[in-house]
Amino acid sequence: MSAPHITNALTIDVEDYFQVSAFAPHIPRPQWNHCECRVENNIALILKMLAQRDIKATFFTLGWIAERYPALIREIVAQGHELASHGYGHERASDQTEAAFFADIQLAKVVLEDLSGSAVNGYRAPSFSIGAGNLWAFDCLARAGYHYSSSVYPIHHDHYGMPDAPRFAHEVRPGLLEIPLTTFRIFNRNLPSSGGGYFRLLPYALSRWMLNRVNRGDGESGVFYFHPWELDAGQPRIAGISRKTRFRHYLNIERMPARLNQLLGDFNWGRMDRVFFPPVSKSPSLS
Repeated sequence: MSAPHITNALTIDVEDYFQVSAFAPHIPRPQWNHCECRVENNIALILKMLAQRDIKATFFTLGWIAERYPALIREIVAQGHELASHGYGHERASDQTEAAFFADIQLAKVVLEDLSGSAVNGYRAPSFSIGAGNLWAFDCLARAGYHYSSSVYPIHHDHYGMPDAPRFAHEVRPGLLEIPLTTFRIFNRNLPSSGGGYFRLLPYALSRWMLNRVNRGDGESGVFYFHPWELDAGQPRIAGISRKTRFRHYLNIERMPARLNQLLGDFNWGRMDRVFFPPVSKSPSLS
């Protein structure tokens, strides 16, 4: 189990199965409105799991989803969770111009705040797509009024990653904190230990051990993430995808609910804003 004083950040990237970046060549964006949406039921399941353990989390949510399911967004906030931005239309930051990226993150913030009635301070780039080639994205985030980002994954990966980036929270622009996805450092290499497909691929004991080592060895809070579709074994199977994509997307989905439930019990969890921006307690006044 984690060190008793360490609380890790639990995060959910709120998107539907057909919005996954790897499916983009097979499901064009104009077809999204015609796909079977399953995000409502999957989020309801997640909210129930969290309520049973009295855990609060951060939901990085697409503006596209929020506009179509405003009641879902309000329920997330009503249950005490943090609402954060995943951009509007799940476009990779690295595929956009600086102007287009700024428009996307600004629109998402406005949509989420208007529908929820709560401030949106955090952002996560789709597919962790802020890297060495588009560091201007941090300038855009600061200008749009975000206070933190969780968009950098300090690993080697064929679709994303900035392995030389700092492993833990650091200020990237005045007033803007980057909170990277959690990695375990061994033999001068960062290993992924923060959820997603790796959590479904690796034995649970290994994932638990790495996160525990980050808590106890580094003395740092971890950042764990998953998607609602990762708990949905009944989602439609997409035809024509490569074997690699099929493996990455569908591997061990049927085991994910039980595995996640075990993780929730083995560590301490909280919202991103409360883990990394804890309220400052005021000293009692002396009279």
